Amino acid sequence: MARVHTTLSPATSARTEARCIHHLEHLCDLPRTELRQLAQVTRHFPFRASNYYLGLIDWSDPADPIRRLIVPNRAEVEPWGTRDASHEQDYTVAPGVQHKYPSTVLFLCSSQCGGLCRYCFRKRLFGAAREHIKFDIVEALAYVAARPQVSNVLLTGGDPLMLPTGQLSRIIASLWEIPHVRIIRIGSKMPAFDPDRIGSDHELLQTLDHYGSGHARIQVMTHFDHPRELTPRALCALQALHAHGVATVNQCPISAGINDDPLVLRALFEALSYANCPQYYAFAVRPTAGNKPFRVPLVRAYELFGHAIAGIPGLAKTARLVMSHASGKIEIVGLDSNRIYLRYHRAFAPADRGRFFACRRDDNAFWLDDLQVDNGIAAAC
Repeated sequence: MARVHTTLSPATSARTEARCIHHLEHLCDLPRTELRQLAQVTRHFPFRASNYYLGLIDWSDPADPIRRLIVPNRAEVEPWGTRDASHEQDYTVAPGVQHKYPSTVLFLCSSQCGGLCRYCFRKRLFGAAREHIKFDIVEALAYVAARPQVSNVLLTGGDPLMLPTGQLSRIIASLWEIPHVRIIRIGSKMPAFDPDRIGSDHELLQTLDHYGSGHARIQVMTHFDHPRELTPRALCALQALHAHGVATVNQCPISAGINDDPLVLRALFEALSYANCPQYYAFAVRPTAGNKPFRVPLVRAYELFGHAIAGIPGLAKTARLVMSHASGKIEIVGLDSNRIYLRYHRAFAPADRGRFFACRRDDNAFWLDDLQVDNGIAAAC
């Protein structure tokens, strides 16, 4: 159990009793020499965690996966990647609003998270040279209301469950009043970072219950990376969501030192399936600045993923391994001695939607841009 000082500021959430730790100095389990070294990292990529989540760390194990996920790593400052690996700015259509795929709009409605995952792909929102989210709810709602093809809206950020409950409820209620919005999704790691944010907030659960019926449905996209995050309190939070009509699925990257082990991945997928929160996407780590220590080569990720789902029954087998590339979500569907086979699961360009193609196998490639398309296979398909 992590030892932390008690003089901490409240997290920006609906519960005033929640506590967030923003300074490494509050972690009594780290030696001073390591704190000084990690201070160099936090100048670029800040640290934040909940006291609950830090309590999941085995501090006697320097390679503990929960520690690796939340505590800064000196290798994060090694040059690699870009600020916006998926070119999200190219799809920004209004302040805090992204529209990449015809039926889906993203609202970046929160600028806070319950913790800062070290492999975060939106570090540009939290780092030293941070971009501020200027989310305009009136403009965002008007954009969606004017486009009947938009059937689902994803609330993201940051973490929407860091918003005060009243503010989040107003966003959900306003979307529910748009007839063509059929699904309201909430992307959140709060079930892992601070599960009591859900289970103890009756106003939130009533909102989800009320607006998750009728013509629209509410789904929560959870973010569990390791089976140890599925504590009894986290499972209770999931049960509370289900009891109030919310469907849950999970998504996470395959990250070095955290879950890049087929037995760990299998245990995660099985535990999520038992909790009625099946894995949805498994992602390749995006080549975002600061993510070098967490990258896993695509070939290895595919092999790990394949071993993990082999023999797993039911919905635990429905997960897809994808890259969230600038051009779309690209599923890695096959591998042989010469090629990697891919398919656009979702794409921005109409010509790419559903397109199957192959690239020359490169066991050191981490991203589509590292691969060379096999034009012969592409032309044949």
